[in-house]
Amino acid sequence: MTNVLMISPGFPLEIGFFTRALARTGATVIGIGDQPVDAMPATARDHLAHYEHVPLADTRRVLEALTGLARNVRIDQVECLWEPYVVLAATIREHLGLPGMTVEQATRFRDKEVMKKVLDEAGIRTPRHAGAETVAEVWEAAEVVGYPLIVKPVDGAGSADTYRVDTPTRLAEVQPMLAHVRRVSVEEFVEGEEFTHDTVCGGGDILFENVSWYQPRPLEQRSHEWVSPMTIALRDKTDPDLADGIEMGRQVIRALGHTSGFTHMEWYRMADGEVVFGEIGARPPGARTVDVMNYATDADLFVTWALAVTTGTAPPLGHRYNAASIFKRAQGSGRISRIEGLDRLLREEGDKVCVVDLLPVGAPRRDWRATLLSDGMVIARDPDLDELMRVLRRFATELQLFAE
Repeated sequence: MTNVLMISPGFPLEIGFFTRALARTGATVIGIGDQPVDAMPATARDHLAHYEHVPLADTRRVLEALTGLARNVRIDQVECLWEPYVVLAATIREHLGLPGMTVEQATRFRDKEVMKKVLDEAGIRTPRHAGAETVAEVWEAAEVVGYPLIVKPVDGAGSADTYRVDTPTRLAEVQPMLAHVRRVSVEEFVEGEEFTHDTVCGGGDILFENVSWYQPRPLEQRSHEWVSPMTIALRDKTDPDLADGIEMGRQVIRALGHTSGFTHMEWYRMADGEVVFGEIGARPPGARTVDVMNYATDADLFVTWALAVTTGTAPPLGHRYNAASIFKRAQGSGRISRIEGLDRLLREEGDKVCVVDLLPVGAPRRDWRATLLSDGMVIARDPDLDELMRVLRRFATELQLFAE
């Protein structure tokens, strides 16, 4: 039986499902994290053989705790699905002499400048880019990259602290908002549609692939409160418009030396058909996109991942449906006061709806800038993409939440 050390086994919430899958596929799961046991979801807590409660930001204390634990319990491998601690997981592997991603390899996934330099050397098209730590360096990078450009943390996730900058005046306005960020990446703004290439790897092979389409682009989702963001997992990966992006994703996996676990890559397709790399993380996509992929495949990607990382293989999966999440943002502030349109939509489109998870009346609104989950979500699916998009447009316009 394999003993797996799982970093942060219950946070974020979705990680608990991966922890449960490890246990259900035969692994003994040992957890380490800074989440108190009583705050951990049952999906994680009930499937741990042991838990070390240690502040993950304190590497010295983490290593001390695990050194002591390893004297009494054999640890075979280390897994981490929460992006801030991917390098910590690699540090633990090196400290305990375990196989898996090294610190050097993990840094390629966490530092966007290191990442892009590796891919540049591999001949993969990345946005023009430069790293910067000081105000002067940001201005110098902007001169090299040109406008419009994007400024974002080198080790960020999602679209947090990410800004489009079209002019020097806007760059001057943005810089104070990034004062808390130690190092930023200044890169070319790529005009085009944005997609993902998500994989589960095992034994050095890609065992599962997914392509999702963002509507609209994440930067626009984070910029306009009225938007209902959508992530659509696409059924037909043989679509010629996706072929170059999928091949780029495979090249990126090879260039970065990834052999085991989830990856989540974002890429752009420009109007002329050129594909451009965006960024990649050694983790699953967030915002319940693994759930979306489960509905697209009628399978359990949590189990697929667990098998991949413990055995190096997993049963093949295909997409039977296009499946999508759509997130809703209430109008007004305060607490949810009413929900309109849901009953009618479920009567008329309910056969295509898999999940309805909206904040109940009386619940306080979430900060839409801080979480893509916003004030709730719907997951829908259909084999026909045009039909699914019709349904999603109805939920975007006819489902309304109000707060006061």
